[in-house]
Amino acid sequence: MEEKNKRNKYLKIRVSEEEMDAIKKKFQNSGMDTLSGFVRAMIFEGYIVQMDENELKQIHKLASNIASNINQIAVRVNSTGKIYDNDISEIKDGVNQLWRPLRFLQTEILKLKH
Repeated sequence: MEEKNKRNKYLKIRVSEEEMDAIKKKFQNSGMDTLSGFVRAMIFEGYIVQMDENELKQIHKLASNIASNINQIAVRVNSTGKIYDNDISEIKDGVNQLWRPLRFLQTEILKLKH
């Protein structure tokens, strides 16, 4: 190893038992060979992502509403044999509302790759 890349510095941090368990679990799931390599990878290649839980809850609520609407329409279609243009329009509107925040999240996630 070149002198400038020689790992001769020591980093020591304190963690709780629960934090150490979480670190070990993530390390084991990483498939990496060494814990120090894992920690270096997380420091230099990892990301800290701050997410607004309210946005995720909104997406979940929209998806639940759409699923509920589709279920109600399916029950009505099964009992009457008829589907109405308004039903299809309602589903399309709900899906369009859901796609906006999903596209935003996708854009934000793709930014992390670059």
